[in-house]
Amino acid sequence: MQPRQLALALALVSLTATAGNAAEPSEKLGFHIQAHRGAGIKAPENTLEAFESMWEVGVTPEADLRTTKDGVIVCFHDADFRRVVGNVDKAKAGQGVEDLTADEVKELEVGSFRGKQYAGQRVPTLADLFAAMQGHPDRLVYLDIKTENVNLDQLQKQVVDAGLQKQIIFTTKHHDLIRKWKQRVPESLTLIWNGGTEAELKKRLDDIRAKDFEGLTHLQIHVKVIGDPADAEPFVPSTAFLESVRDELKARGIVFQVLPWENADPAVYARLLELGAESFATDYPDVTVDAVRKFKSRQVAK
Repeated sequence: MQPRQLALALALVSLTATAGNAAEPSEKLGFHIQAHRGAGIKAPENTLEAFESMWEVGVTPEADLRTTKDGVIVCFHDADFRRVVGNVDKAKAGQGVEDLTADEVKELEVGSFRGKQYAGQRVPTLADLFAAMQGHPDRLVYLDIKTENVNLDQLQKQVVDAGLQKQIIFTTKHHDLIRKWKQRVPESLTLIWNGGTEAELKKRLDDIRAKDFEGLTHLQIHVKVIGDPADAEPFVPSTAFLESVRDELKARGIVFQVLPWENADPAVYARLLELGAESFATDYPDVTVDAVRKFKSRQVAK
């Protein structure tokens, strides 16, 4: 099986007939959806409860990884505690995961910032996440490396010991890390994410191209919506740029993923599908699942 076929085969998801109803499965759709920071904007970030909720509806959660002071890998996005931690005093709000032990991090409350109904959710370790995946081969996860100095030896050991080499998608903005990881765990899928202006994106792609896209199975472009999706140019970067990336990635056997940043308009996802997006990362998984299903249904009807 070729790398592109493997990536798409592992990314096939069984989406529910309605986004919130896990008991009513629909046909399998050949389309992979990533829930940004675990479950998107409406739920807490990087908690086991968030991950479980996404697996239940056939969406793959993203887990952001940082390492505690005593060397334990945990799921946490931000560099400090100001935004999401509900039980930290102001004097320590500027600290980060790297300043605390794993036991201290596990005491942080990270649910209530999204609403009282989520109060009490905690920061899971990578071991906690992997325990929830074992015995469930359909459960994939993006592991987004938030610090360049991640201990790849440690991460590799945890992935291999858990037998999850084919269920993780190693994710970072650093191509050199992906190349190193792919040499260590060749069975693993990978994703490099890319944001910024069109000029900045072109420079990043030039750098990736200079290394012949080595080790990549997925490439993500951040998209900002600046107009009506029906307009000729509703996005930054431009539609011409997105189409050129689509064509180059397809020729190289790399999955083209798009993240329409913090956007809940179904028409945006439909337009990006028309432009050839093969995968989405999203802040609104429920909207995205429904938009993909409706688009696929229209394609079948034609």
